[in-house]
Amino acid sequence: MLGDAKESLAKVSKLLESSLEAREDLIKNTRQIVNLCSESIIDCHKGNTRSAAKKIQSAKNLLEKYRKRTSGQLYKYLIPPEQEFVEASALLAIIEGRPIPSFEALKVKEESYVLGLLDCVGELRRNIYDKMRAGKLDDAKKNFEVMEELYLQLYPLAYFDKIVKELRRKLDVDRILVEETRTALTEEIRRSELIKSIKKARK
Repeated sequence: MLGDAKESLAKVSKLLESSLEAREDLIKNTRQIVNLCSESIIDCHKGNTRSAAKKIQSAKNLLEKYRKRTSGQLYKYLIPPEQEFVEASALLAIIEGRPIPSFEALKVKEESYVLGLLDCVGELRRNIYDKMRAGKLDDAKKNFEVMEELYLQLYPLAYFDKIVKELRRKLDVDRILVEETRTALTEEIRRSELIKSIKKARK
């Protein structure tokens, strides 16, 4: 009575085993992509854009390699490395004064693109604070404008929270980051202007 079911379940078991092995292999090997992108972001903050660009290119090559091997349900395991790739690529573009690449140019899924840009907002905050500490207020103001505009462009996508995991949470975090950065930058500008006024008065 269970003859056909037994045979089918044996086949299903083999197929699932194959999928499990492919999943584990994908997760293991895409860690290198995540590491390359993380190192690239660190290079960006250090001002080493040439090294950052090389690491992004290496990550891009690896992503293209694994995309060819991945399809169907397994593609969801490429979302995290794609997200990191978008974040690093966007940050480098902003620092170099270039437009942020489109998701078509980066060849990533829409979900990866949105999540990566949301993460980039946080990295811009770090960059702005670094500029403030270095006394480069004009650069800090310029990057804050980009940070704020990026958040404002991403905010309407909150509507798609049901189909893009973590979207609403990341938007909420970014809103706080933008407001905190605005406050810190405003205070630093006022402090700088006060110091200039005092120095001018002493002359």
